[in-house]
Order: sequence, then structure tokens, then C-alpha cells
Amino acid sequence: MIPFGPGPLWPAIAILSFVTLQRVSELPVARANTKRLVEQGAHEVAPGHYPLIVAVHIAWLAALWLQAPGRPVHIGFLILFGVLTGLRIWTLRTLGPRWTTRIIILPGETLVARGPYRFVNHPNYLIVIGEILVLPLVFGLVRTAIVFSLLNAAVLAIRIRAEGVALRG
Repeated sequence: MIPFGPGPLWPAIAILSFVTLQRVSELPVARANTKRLVEQGAHEVAPGHYPLIVAVHIAWLAALWLQAPGRPVHIGFLILFGVLTGLRIWTLRTLGPRWTTRIIILPGETLVARGPYRFVNHPNYLIVIGEILVLPLVFGLVRTAIVFSLLNAAVLAIRIRAEGVALRG
């Protein structure tokens, strides 16, 4: 990949501000959706893993904030991250009021089968896997990409297993 710029601080700050703001702005939406679903009779499954997911995501962003400013930006990876962001938005919009950051089961509801869910069972998980890998690579942070991809894989293995059990009833 061809990096652009000699390494000023502003590209990393702009990119990381966008990603951080995106994640922080999603939290109230997820909380409101969770609250509404619970009021409709839904229940949370396997909440014990949730702090691990939060910790991995916070540590990932913190590592990027500490390491990325001043590093060159690799345009190809930035474009790929932009594509992943578009897919993320498509996935969240497809789920609409059913999207939460937790595993929330509403008895009697059928699984979403439109949008990206027509193609894969867990599009949001695949997108997050991609984001956690690609965003560090935007800044050439290969070790950070590997470490957080492995940590994310560990917590996703727990989450996907718990979600699968919950959905099978």
C-alpha cells in the first residue's frame, strides 16, 4: 500500500475521532433498543461475556489513539475500512430497533433474513472482525492488528456460541 503524507498528526486524529464518535454514538441507541425489547418481554442471554467485549473494544481504540498519530495512512486500507463502515451501517439499519450490543432474545420473533442477513448469519460479527484487523493496518500497525484480532476472536467465540445456544432455545 502507498502511504500518503509525511506523518502529520491530523489524519490519524480525524480517522480515530470518526470511529470513536461512531462507536460512542451507537451506545445510547443500543441501550434504548435493549430497554424497549426487554419491556416487550425479551431477556438477555449470557451477559457475563459482555464486559470482555467492551474491554477489547476500548483497549483497541486506546491502543490506536496511542500508536497511530503521526504514522502514515495507507489509502488502500482506509478505503477498505470505509467499505466495512458502509457494510456496518447497512447491517445496523437492517436490524433497526432489534440491534443491540448484547444478546437479547425476544420469544416468538423470527430471525432477520433481509439485507446482509440474506447472505451470512452474522454479518455484524464479520464486519467487526474486519474493522479490528483493518483499522490498525491503515496506520501500518501490524502487531496491533494481530493482537486485537486474536483477542476479538476469543470473545466472539464465546459470544457466538452463547447466541447459538439461545437461538436454538
